[in-house]
Amino acid sequence: MSPSNEATTDTLKQAGKVIAVHINYPSRAAERGRTPEQPSYFLKPGTSLALSGGTVERPAGCELLGFEGEIALIIGKTARRVSIEDAWGHVGGVTASNDLGVYDLRWADKGSNLRSKGGDGFTPVGPAILDATDVDPAALRIRTWVNGEPAQEDTTADLLFPFAQLVADLSQLLTLEPGDIILTGTPAGASVAVPGDVMEIEVDVPATGVTTGRLTTTVSEGTTALAAFGAQPKIDDKQREEAWGSAEKAGLKAEEEQKTLTPELKAKLESVATATLSSQMRARGLNNVSIDGLSGTKTGRKVVGTARTLRFVPNREDLFKSHGGGYNAQKRAIDSVRDGEVLVMEARGEKGTGTLGDILALRAKHNGAAAIITDGGVRDYSTVAGIDLPVYCANPHPAVLGRRHVPWDTDITIACGGATIQPGDIIVADDDGILVIPPAIAEELVEACIKQEHQEEFIAEMVKAGHGVDGLYPMNAAWKEKYEAWAAEQA
Repeated sequence: MSPSNEATTDTLKQAGKVIAVHINYPSRAAERGRTPEQPSYFLKPGTSLALSGGTVERPAGCELLGFEGEIALIIGKTARRVSIEDAWGHVGGVTASNDLGVYDLRWADKGSNLRSKGGDGFTPVGPAILDATDVDPAALRIRTWVNGEPAQEDTTADLLFPFAQLVADLSQLLTLEPGDIILTGTPAGASVAVPGDVMEIEVDVPATGVTTGRLTTTVSEGTTALAAFGAQPKIDDKQREEAWGSAEKAGLKAEEEQKTLTPELKAKLESVATATLSSQMRARGLNNVSIDGLSGTKTGRKVVGTARTLRFVPNREDLFKSHGGGYNAQKRAIDSVRDGEVLVMEARGEKGTGTLGDILALRAKHNGAAAIITDGGVRDYSTVAGIDLPVYCANPHPAVLGRRHVPWDTDITIACGGATIQPGDIIVADDDGILVIPPAIAEELVEACIKQEHQEEFIAEMVKAGHGVDGLYPMNAAWKEKYEAWAAEQA
């Protein structure tokens, strides 16, 4: 069929339901970091449908209009409780579509996607419709361009849920009627379009050259603000990164922190002693992972958190003048520390001045910091010690920062107390000391620690029962056999 809006116009006149699939391409699943076991769906209103060559409005006040090139199935024959084998026979046509949406309103949808993806013109389709009887549903290709530059390309050869399965699955609970449209998911590469951008999407059969032609939509800027009585646009950097597809594309500073400190892992790390962690890291060849020479303001407190870093350089009067005043690196670090994070300061072991005082300690506490660690001094020590925030330092000192330091930069690799710390490292501290754990080994490490402490519980019981430590600590083969039997009874 030649690329034309004529057939698509007739289709839109009889369109009924518009049903969209969340994730269906392996490339998109990898990009999102999750692979569904079953397909999931959401509805888009019929008023969201539009023809090729039109304009879509990014709502006033919104920033993130996301595009998603998709293959649309047009139901040709009523389907109710059909089998997978018969399902494709109920599809009348195939065309290109663009599942547009504004991430700015996702927060208000509670999963429905109505506000974010239901806007007028948010589902362009066309321009031509391919006869479903003439194409192999597993041999189609979808491509997207933005301003002529390729953005997406994939095929239907290895979908998570083949098209026939989608039709059959939906028909089990609802009747699919002629004119209903199923948007079948988008491959990797979906991103954001801004006013003035031209999006093009094409579905074709590479083996035969049959094509829908390019579905073209131009983005315009909305001029009418959303009414104050409804949900207003709201986004953050996480939404920006998800909408654009990466932090780099979103123009954000790439996250160096590795997101490994889950609540479950944190609880496990809190349950084991730093002495056990130290021995297990030593067994893995990591001997230089302790921050030494510091004392804490809170005894009996276990700290587990993710490292943020701040570096001081030796004071030089001209540099302090340019970097020491105003909203300097120290204040920025304190202001940006978040719940569960540990701010680690490099003060080069310089003890002759303070690197933290009560005001900044209060601010860090308010932001949810797990602890502050500095290998320099702390001013207002008694007041800082009274704040419900563990602080580890070299010593108290009354002098101000500028006596010895210039606050220089944040979230870089630093040295503190003889150890190297990178942003995103896991910090574990208690009365025995402070350890730096590489995130990549944290899960394996803590499981080994739990096992070690379980063994040591057995050893302690045996010693209490009067057994000598020779062969028991560490356990020889005979004692290991007895331990396994004991562990089985405890399970």
